[in-house]
Amino acid sequence: MSGRKQSTWQGVIGCSHTPHNDVPLLVAFTLTKFTMVDQVQQHPRIIQKVAGQLHLRTGVPLYHQRQSFGNYSNAALLYPVMPTCRATTDISSIVATNNSASIFAAAPAEKGHFLIDFLMGGVSAAVSKTAAAPIERIKLLIQNQDEMIKSGRLSEPYKGIGDCFKRTMQDEGVVALWRGNTANVIRYFPTQALNFAFKDYFKRLFNFKKEKDGYWKWFAGNLGSGGAAGASSLLFVYSLDYARTRLANDAKAAKKGGERQFNGLVDVYKKTLASDGVAGLYRGFNISCVGIIVYRGLYFGMYDSLKPVLLVGSLQDSFFASFALGWLITNGAGLASYPIDTVRRRMMMTSGEAVKYKSSMDAFTQILKNEGAKSLFKGAGANILRAVAGAGVLAGYDKLQVIVFGKKYGSGGA
Repeated sequence: MSGRKQSTWQGVIGCSHTPHNDVPLLVAFTLTKFTMVDQVQQHPRIIQKVAGQLHLRTGVPLYHQRQSFGNYSNAALLYPVMPTCRATTDISSIVATNNSASIFAAAPAEKGHFLIDFLMGGVSAAVSKTAAAPIERIKLLIQNQDEMIKSGRLSEPYKGIGDCFKRTMQDEGVVALWRGNTANVIRYFPTQALNFAFKDYFKRLFNFKKEKDGYWKWFAGNLGSGGAAGASSLLFVYSLDYARTRLANDAKAAKKGGERQFNGLVDVYKKTLASDGVAGLYRGFNISCVGIIVYRGLYFGMYDSLKPVLLVGSLQDSFFASFALGWLITNGAGLASYPIDTVRRRMMMTSGEAVKYKSSMDAFTQILKNEGAKSLFKGAGANILRAVAGAGVLAGYDKLQVIVFGKKYGSGGA
């Protein structure tokens, strides 16, 4: 690969250097993008397609959201190529040396096309989330099965991903695999709008440079901006994530006559507000905010620690070595912070129930004591498969947009 092509690729990645949650990036997806730079005129946000969920993101988990916070729960495969660039990449210098790279020159013109970009991003989100919805529901069912057994809504534990798929389809039908997907798709739009509103403010507030202000000040600023922006957006959309979680885990209970607990999205709000009030919609919110900071700390901490040790000599300028390191770090950070996602979702599951956890620490302690550490990681394997499905669809959707419209519009994130 020529130096010019490589610098263009790194410049694009350098436009946004913080990881996000929502649908993780795959090797195949990244390599597809890598090839497309040379094939067609690209939209400025070439690497900003995949974002997840936060929210956890799940959260979580939005291409602009990546500039402010990371979706720790779904981050196991997030942005593995990010370590190939520095956080302080000067885009202006790249533009100067790549005058023919229209991916940068086109940026100002897109301001007048916010609405179409926003709507196309919504379509992209709907496509990717809907495609990955079955495995997403399986992940949530496996993750929260112990809470469902306690409440009498699950007769026996799932033996694995295959068993969960089989039993769900047998008991509820194939269409039930998409239960909760509507709330997940709707969540994209307010989250996207909120990120546009918050990103510039927090970017200015924590505008520290590693070379100028020092590593620790930059690191603290990165955590601060990510945590503040993430919590601000999450405050408005958390109830939708709660509703999605409750609907996805609303299996037909054999002990309760095969009836569901909720009839739909609105019913989740009505019953939760009636039993627990507004607090019921935000159960697990605090630990979710902590999770954003924990994931970012793990990600950047591991990257800055491992890069000087592993990427030395001939590996220093190797794309694949940097890619492998990024893959290792995102998997490590995602798995290490996964228990936080488990705790917050299991706290969600207690709204409307007779027995509730006193706090996130109480939930963590009880799960660890009664079920063991393994229970905190239930659903992690399905979460990786969910990432594969979502990112694969996004890659294909990107290519379709280029073929049909001649450019790639906004991404479907969180």
